[in-house]
Amino acid sequence: MTETYEVLWSRSALKDLDEILEYLAEEASIERAMEVYEGLRRNIATLKIHPRRCRRVPEFRRLGLEEHRELLSPPYRIFFRLRGRTLLLLGILDSRRDLEELLVQRALEL
Repeated sequence: MTETYEVLWSRSALKDLDEILEYLAEEASIERAMEVYEGLRRNIATLKIHPRRCRRVPEFRRLGLEEHRELLSPPYRIFFRLRGRTLLLLGILDSRRDLEELLVQRALEL
């Protein structure tokens, strides 16, 4: 029997999702926003089983943060942290943007 992980959303991840969908609804269409939402939802649901299949975040590994991983859902990077059987979604970011710049922005918002 395969063990499953509990998937929890951080406020940052929820905010990221909201901003992505809002942007797509305004710039493309509500239909496009819904397509992206469904794709992200399906991909995130797969994390309940075997989240360790996802790569460690290269930018975080350089900082010694080995428990942080990412699921790629082009063009988005879905960041999460594993602790025991709990998986915390940390953020959903556009891979075309500079991750280090985004992390600095987030740190300044705290």
